[in-house]
Amino acid sequence: MNKGTIMALNQPDLTKFPPRSPRVRLGGYVILPRCLDKGRATLGGKNGEYHFACPLDQRFLTFAGIDPEELKKQLNKSDTEILEWVQANAKFKRTTPEILAWSAWQENLAPDNPDSREYFNGLHKAAAPNRKDITTWFDVLDVDDYVSFGGKG
Repeated sequence: MNKGTIMALNQPDLTKFPPRSPRVRLGGYVILPRCLDKGRATLGGKNGEYHFACPLDQRFLTFAGIDPEELKKQLNKSDTEILEWVQANAKFKRTTPEILAWSAWQENLAPDNPDSREYFNGLHKAAAPNRKDITTWFDVLDVDDYVSFGGKG
């Protein structure tokens, strides 16, 4: 298989379906698989309303100490190969317990100031106004992805 074929196989079309949930882990890191999906889709011009290196992606990039432009250069590789690259090139060499603790913390983050609460509430109201179980950023992203592609909130 040539590099172009491999790249095409790895490029999700985010105009037809959402990226992976922020909860999905790679090497213990939440957010990373979603970031990879958005980056690959961006390279292929199929990112839709999703943005690579957005504030959510920045949480992972900052924690690991990874430059988004350098990561973008790796997106023709498999997830496993990118994880190996991250481990080799991360500015901050995190231990497995640090990664797992950070990921658990990210999974439970909720809005923590009036501006972020207002934004969160707007997303929640638009996607699933009757759902009482939407309390974290990951919850609201998951339901927004689901509803954006035809699901009922």
